[in-house]
Amino acid sequence: MDRRDFLKKMGAGAAALAIPRLAYGAEKPAKKPNLLFVMADQFRKQAMGFMNQDPVRTPNFDRFTGNALVCTNAISSCPICTPFRAMLMTGRYPLSSGMTANCQPGLDLELGENEICIGDILKANGYQTGYIGKWHLDMPSRNKMKDPPDNPSDPWDGWTPPGARRHGFDFWYAYNCNNSHFNPNYWKDNPEKIEAQEWSVKHERNIAIEFIKNRQKDKPFALFVSWNPPHPPFIAPQRAISAYEGRKLPARPNVTLADEKFQESRLHYFAAVSSCDFNFGRLLAALDELGVADNTIVVFTADHGEMMGSHGRFGKHIWYEESIGIPFMIRWPGRIKPRREDMPFASYDFMPTLLGLMQLPIPEVVEGTDYSKVLLRKKMSKPTAAFIANYSNPGKVLAVGQEPSQWVSEGARLREMGIDWRTLEYRGLRTKQYTYVVDRYTEGPAGTPQNASDITKAISEGTITKRLLYDNKTDPYQLKPVEAIHAKENPIMAELDKELQQWLTKMNDPFPLS
Repeated sequence: MDRRDFLKKMGAGAAALAIPRLAYGAEKPAKKPNLLFVMADQFRKQAMGFMNQDPVRTPNFDRFTGNALVCTNAISSCPICTPFRAMLMTGRYPLSSGMTANCQPGLDLELGENEICIGDILKANGYQTGYIGKWHLDMPSRNKMKDPPDNPSDPWDGWTPPGARRHGFDFWYAYNCNNSHFNPNYWKDNPEKIEAQEWSVKHERNIAIEFIKNRQKDKPFALFVSWNPPHPPFIAPQRAISAYEGRKLPARPNVTLADEKFQESRLHYFAAVSSCDFNFGRLLAALDELGVADNTIVVFTADHGEMMGSHGRFGKHIWYEESIGIPFMIRWPGRIKPRREDMPFASYDFMPTLLGLMQLPIPEVVEGTDYSKVLLRKKMSKPTAAFIANYSNPGKVLAVGQEPSQWVSEGARLREMGIDWRTLEYRGLRTKQYTYVVDRYTEGPAGTPQNASDITKAISEGTITKRLLYDNKTDPYQLKPVEAIHAKENPIMAELDKELQQWLTKMNDPFPLS
């Protein structure tokens, strides 16, 4: 069933499918809950004060946990921006939606109009829907034409016009991808660019509060707010920076970069995190002031983490905890009991779980699992593992108005040399205790694109595949992995390898384990 057929099927009877229930089974008159979904880009789970890992100040997040369920093993299954966002919107795996890489200069890739997204379902069920901030599910405008009418200043950026490409979000104050944190730009319902000379997190917070204030009081709302900080460049308001200056900021034991760049980047990263915390607190206060907090589900999460010097790396993409570990906190007063939940909770499960929680229909094409019963403390089997992966760029080039990025160019070379991009990078599993990875030539620490010549050589020499097993309980900083070529060399690897193959078969993923 495609998006159009699904929405037609919803029709006028959709509201009847949206009857919420009390957490402990008792019925009450139907009143649809509101939803405020907030996510930050490149915000690792360790950067929360209550986690007692990074030396950060996050008093609002810390207080929020007293009234929220905290998933301590929430996982970004493909820890880069676009694949995570596609999983969040569709509840489908990256290979199924085709969103295996970032939408970027020169790459012919964007989320299909026929995908059924959470915004489509919310709108069909009578919700006022809104999206504010970074979208990053569309192709850059200059990929399609030399002088697009939206006139983006960033080669990754562009306007998403009203209609099917917005996937059910009616209020739109967003951009595709732009890292100008202090002078961000946005588009609404025409290609005229809106430029804001203000810290983007604060600006988007204010737009969000106005949306909630101006809502139709007789209808529920669902608002997604997508902050770009603490994504690079690592900058923050001076007030937030000043709170960290002069403080001793101990590095994680697995950090192998401790130069001046690392020290400055880390201080600014923590300051940006604290700014997100401050503005999240203001959003919560607005819900209280407007009298809607008790009937609003509030979620805070992130698309992926940030290595910040751990294992000699900056950025994401990789299987380490600093990259795949993300916050996921959810509050629904009187319905979700505040506590910690340690099941591996993967990003492809977020969308069906939210829909299940709100008693909304879940499309048949959704591949993730609805774990709302777990959140509501009802009987249900919990997942034993989260699938993790990274994929090479497929190399399909569309760059009418600009040059393709170096990643796209190298992906095209892979295709020209007859190398199937689906057989590269890594696949793995994250259980409560272990991280198991089968790696076939993941990019180097510098974040440079894969080199097609080096990959061809590794394939011919038979050195392309390696296995890694981390015990995250005895080795929480992942410094002592068990390494092997074949899974049979270790009994735990052998068992996890069987489970990983089941995942690959289910996903129609040709990635070879042998």
